[in-house]
Amino acid sequence: MKLFSLVCLLLSSLAFSNVSLADKLPNEAAKQNQQQITQVNINTASAEELTKVLTGIGASKAKKIVEYREKFGPFVSVEQLKEVSGIGQATLDKNAGKIAL
Repeated sequence: MKLFSLVCLLLSSLAFSNVSLADKLPNEAAKQNQQQITQVNINTASAEELTKVLTGIGASKAKKIVEYREKFGPFVSVEQLKEVSGIGQATLDKNAGKIAL
């Protein structure tokens, strides 16, 4: 009887541990994905990708970047981003190293 109780206790504690671990795995995977994306190509990225990677670039500015690129062709320098309405040197400074061509 004591052995049965011990086995039940052990199994229930293992089941509880597995549930807790499973709950944590998606969060860990999400953190790793965020850490892996450290740079974005402004000539190929979608507005959503630009928003996720670049600091100070929300949906509206990201859309303007994509529209500018579609109208005038690919960016030839990072500095050219300043030609997009709402993007200035401060935004470029915040995103140094995050922008690729």
